[in-house]
Amino acid sequence: MANASSTSTIRAAEAAHFGTLAAEWWDPKGSSAMLHRLNPVRLGFVRSAIDRHWAGDSRSVRPLASKRALDVGCGAGLLCEPLARLGAAVTGVDAAAENIVAASAHAAGAGLAIDYQCGDIGELGLSGYDLVTSLEVLEHVSDPAAFIAALRAALAPGGLMILSTPNRTARSRLLLVEAAERSGMIPRGTHHWDQFVTPDELCDLLSEAGLTMGQPQGIAWSPGKGLHLSSDFALNYIVSATISG
Repeated sequence: MANASSTSTIRAAEAAHFGTLAAEWWDPKGSSAMLHRLNPVRLGFVRSAIDRHWAGDSRSVRPLASKRALDVGCGAGLLCEPLARLGAAVTGVDAAAENIVAASAHAAGAGLAIDYQCGDIGELGLSGYDLVTSLEVLEHVSDPAAFIAALRAALAPGGLMILSTPNRTARSRLLLVEAAERSGMIPRGTHHWDQFVTPDELCDLLSEAGLTMGQPQGIAWSPGKGLHLSSDFALNYIVSATISG
């Protein structure tokens, strides 16, 4: 199993880019509008994965009660807050200090006690989390293998990891980078296509870190359904992973 590296996996330019968006992160019509549309789809996968992994009652409103959750690359808390409402004791980590300030303020206004920390997951020494999530982050780090190893180090035995990331395909280059950023749907400079990770590459990264990847689901878009979970991985996909053995 790979060891978590003490070398920072943060790309300074990427952290600075997302830090400039902090003030609008919670505005569903602002620069993070696409994340607001994407979030319910991701949450649907997360909830199903939680229920399967811990054989829980899908009708329970707090399936993460008594569990600890860590969201890495948390931004201003779009995933942390739902995880807290599902009952978890939540820690959110982000490389941009501006995002941590925005996340902390929003959580306080919502009456949620979330532990937000600014820094690199490989250097914070966090461990013992039942659930570790990192959504739309892997494509922004400097060393994906070290990043995955650091996520693994934070995961408790018997825990669950959930990751999502764009796939490196011709269609994702056309739609996620060129069309979406040129049209203003996604802020310019958000994506760098050559940093996208394919499902096979992610499977290898997870295996090297001592993790077994579950069956991925695509996140696709159509005029009739909008964003939805799909068997089509061409644009984006989300997957669970567990400790091997």
